[in-house]
Amino acid sequence: MRILGLDSSGLVASCAILDDDKLTAEYTLNFKKTHSQTLMPMLDVVAKAIELDLSSVDVFAVAKGPGSFTGLRIGAASIKGMADVMNKSVVAVPTVDAIAYNLFGVRDLIVPIMDARRSQVYTGIYTFEDSGEMSVIMPQCALAIEELIEIVNQKGLRAVFLGDGVPVYKDRIEELKRVSVLYAPPHQCAQRAGALCALGKILYEKGEYTNASDMRPDYLRKSQAERERENSDAG
Repeated sequence: MRILGLDSSGLVASCAILDDDKLTAEYTLNFKKTHSQTLMPMLDVVAKAIELDLSSVDVFAVAKGPGSFTGLRIGAASIKGMADVMNKSVVAVPTVDAIAYNLFGVRDLIVPIMDARRSQVYTGIYTFEDSGEMSVIMPQCALAIEELIEIVNQKGLRAVFLGDGVPVYKDRIEELKRVSVLYAPPHQCAQRAGALCALGKILYEKGEYTNASDMRPDYLRKSQAERERENSDAG
């Protein structure tokens, strides 16, 4: 089974091709360009490098959110467009789950944090069982960073933090933590389409997929524009 995956949910843009259990290609970019400028050119580079015919892709995977509203829309539109033309299925992978999957096999608490602004993070809590299956201890959600740290403290176990929220909130974590804390190294810290494809394969085999027209991003929170409009209406 060949899976093409895209993740543009945060600061990183990443695309990958998974052939059965072989990661054939992965291209990840963490730079100051917008995903609308980088994502499809990146995929074009990958396709040319491995002589990929898009019609040979069996399943398309995408980070469904949470994350950047614009980034999620770009990723969803790109995947939906390709899957629709090829009449192929789409696996919408929870963003935070996919970040956690970077740390496959880790028995500590895995705590991805994405900066959601306003002192909040998109987060979840995970660990891996002896079987290798990822266990979701707390599903992805939006929380105040202080509330998340208190939840981690209450678990009483060592925690590994990762994600783009780490440099933003590391000082706060260090200030409030009452358990041992580690921080993932750079090559495991951010979104990677390879991890997304690997988790997408598992979800597909469980029957958790849809068609292109039914795939919708999961924002978890209302956009800033929506919040500002509601505040204006309330005023």
